[in-house]
Amino acid sequence: MTPPPSHPRTAEQRKQDTLDRLEHDVDAWVATADAKTGTPYLVPLSFLWDGSTLLIATASASPTARNLLAGGALRLGIGPTRDVVMIEATAEPVTTSEIPGDVADGFAEKSGFDPRVLTTSYHYFRIRPNLVQAWREANEIKGRDVLRDGTWLIP
Repeated sequence: MTPPPSHPRTAEQRKQDTLDRLEHDVDAWVATADAKTGTPYLVPLSFLWDGSTLLIATASASPTARNLLAGGALRLGIGPTRDVVMIEATAEPVTTSEIPGDVADGFAEKSGFDPRVLTTSYHYFRIRPNLVQAWREANEIKGRDVLRDGTWLIP
């Protein structure tokens, strides 16, 4: 096992590493909660990053879809625990018929999964980050925010 770095990354490096993870990773842990009971629900889902939002898809009858349709709030965790990107966000539902073909094609190519060809009803959700945090070890807890209120803190 490689020992943790003795110095935290610069803010610029953290942002670049975050963007690389968003561009190249395929899956995220998606956490939502039931709007009435507050019961949490956590599920791994594939995503597509377009440079400012993430796109996910889930069965329309799933707890994740129901929770997002009722409230829209969610958290995503991307990467391993020692190099994590945490995102607090809001979701906007989009039906499969509303997704442009090239976007749906990009999602299917990246994820290896195409909801358009299934007989089960699926919803896409456009995820707008409000807060993005990135850290590797305890020495990066300070300064972990890289995006706040939808704006990158580092140009």
